[in-house]
Amino acid sequence: MTETEPAVPPALQDDKTLPLVVYALYLAGLISAGMTGVVGVILAYVSKDAAPEWLRTHYVFQIRTFWIGLLFGAIGLALTPVGIGVVIIGATWVWTAVRCILGVSWLLKAQPYPTPRNWMI
Repeated sequence: MTETEPAVPPALQDDKTLPLVVYALYLAGLISAGMTGVVGVILAYVSKDAAPEWLRTHYVFQIRTFWIGLLFGAIGLALTPVGIGVVIIGATWVWTAVRCILGVSWLLKAQPYPTPRNWMI
């Protein structure tokens, strides 16, 4: 038989722990404003290729959440002297928190994230 071996052992293919850790790191980054988001996006990039398709949607969603959040956070920071920046930073904070909570919800149901490439929710 010329059966190809899976790249990841079957026991780990449906392991939800690592994507859950990435969501937790993002949420912790909102509270502490630390480097946990950077660690989370690195974990998502490293784990994405070896994950099964349904988990890959979560990693794509997490990567996009990081970069879009960073973009709007930087825009908000740049516009802070004008006054509107504080509103943009607050909205980005809420947007990131909602995306992470929705991602965790889909993950705990063992379902792929339905629209991982959307900018909104």
